[in-house]
Amino acid sequence: MDIKRTILWVIFSMALVLLYDNWQRANGHASMFFPSATQQQAASAPAAGAAQGDVPKANATAGAAAPAAPGGAPQAAAQPTGEKIIVTTDEVRAEIDTAGGILSRLELLNEHEKDGKPVVLFERDTTRTYMARSGLIGGDLPNHTTVFTATPGPRTLDGADKLEVTLTADKNGVKFVKTYVFHKGSYVVDARFAVTNDGTAPVSPTLYLELARDGSKVEQSQFYSTFTGPAIYTDADKYHKITFEDIAKGKASTPAATTSGWVAMVQHYFASAWIPQAGKEHSFYVQQIDPNLYRVGIQQPLGQIAPGATVTTDARLFAGPQEERMLEKITPGLELVKDYGWLTILAKPLFWLLEKLHGFLNNWGWSIILLTVLIKLVFFPLSAASYKSMGKMKDLQPRMTAIRERHKGDPQKMNTEMMALYKTEKVNPLGGCLPIVIQIPVFIALYWVLLSSVEMRGAPWLGWIHDLSVPDPFYILPIVMAVSMFVQTKLNPTPPDPVQAKVMMIMPLVFSFMFFFFPAGLVLYWVVNNILSIAQQWQINRMLGKGKAAVAAKS
Repeated sequence: MDIKRTILWVIFSMALVLLYDNWQRANGHASMFFPSATQQQAASAPAAGAAQGDVPKANATAGAAAPAAPGGAPQAAAQPTGEKIIVTTDEVRAEIDTAGGILSRLELLNEHEKDGKPVVLFERDTTRTYMARSGLIGGDLPNHTTVFTATPGPRTLDGADKLEVTLTADKNGVKFVKTYVFHKGSYVVDARFAVTNDGTAPVSPTLYLELARDGSKVEQSQFYSTFTGPAIYTDADKYHKITFEDIAKGKASTPAATTSGWVAMVQHYFASAWIPQAGKEHSFYVQQIDPNLYRVGIQQPLGQIAPGATVTTDARLFAGPQEERMLEKITPGLELVKDYGWLTILAKPLFWLLEKLHGFLNNWGWSIILLTVLIKLVFFPLSAASYKSMGKMKDLQPRMTAIRERHKGDPQKMNTEMMALYKTEKVNPLGGCLPIVIQIPVFIALYWVLLSSVEMRGAPWLGWIHDLSVPDPFYILPIVMAVSMFVQTKLNPTPPDPVQAKVMMIMPLVFSFMFFFFPAGLVLYWVVNNILSIAQQWQINRMLGKGKAAVAAKS
């Protein structure tokens, strides 16, 4: 039995299964391998009988792990509209709606779509909903459906380092003041909340901060899938994603109440997050509030407020690109929204090295090439051992074929003679596979680095490649990829099984078809990797040939 071929078949089969799983996830189906993480307590599912629109209800007890079921699941129209306040900085153009004092639109001025227009992160129209909301619960208090009054003031930076927008609402003797502070050169908006009890009886409000978003996913290809949905982080439970599907089915879960952490909405390249004031106890919730509208949020009890007293608290709202170094500086764990999956331990140092190379070369395309070369150099001893083993197996191929023919009716005898042949010739049948298997996690981690890094977005390489995050417009790199895979296949020993041989010849076409739809940066990495592998294999085959010639000359 040819163990090496069996292992290659297993790897090929796993690749096909993972490809099918990615296709399933890209089309909104549940993954076969990556269910959402199970945390401490289940989140509540929506209930019937709406009373107050989509305003969340307060937790049954302060610090509970998950809120009680909301009043209902109304249509998105429950969010009213009011006057739009447009705020412009050097990084963002934000729209604040006085109905609720919510951030209803946010453009990232330095991130652009293919048509040159700024990327729109927050938006609310007939086709898309994505908003940052806040309010008070624990009575008939000002919330994200209450009309606020904006205090006059500047709406553009105009050379200043920051600008403030203050909104005020009064309801049932409670005055709620929201102040948004926008900063120069920052995607972080500071939020200050002040609650004043102008009534005659004490009140015990709870502040909520939430991100509401429709369930549509942001994808660039049907051949790979990136996560879109809520995420929660705490110091105790760390980072975990929550799928829209789990929320809809009532299977989602949230961590226990804590004084750390944040909530986020994540999509390819971009994210938003509410970060509450440090040291204040808060709880988390995720809910479906409409057939295609979901939210993730934080509830922070403000305690009892006596008549005439005021309580204040702070929070921060991040909304921008997933630039790893920037996220690390904002709050612990926020860089994890740039999701490398289970290979984070390998991917983070690879991205660090890629950044260093870019600082030297100032071109992400050449940085990818140089990083691939460095990785191949590090793994050269393993690759050399693999190719030498494969070369020896190629030399033994005629004798192995003869053994198979001689004992085709007796598998046990065939395996015994095969093992004896391997022992006599000092050949390890796994020698060609194990070095490759060891390298696979590194190259998969690099794949996720290139797929996840917003730095590749809009980054040119040379000539016809103007954006490494989109497919090659002329399909030159995928064609080179197909040729390189074909050459690699020809350099490898021909499988004795005709069916296997045909499959090995078809594989370059199958994978090249997939790469027609992959970002150019990923294809560039695979092309360079293949070309270097061909060069390595050719050189080692040449060295083996010289060694055989020398042995033949001596004999």
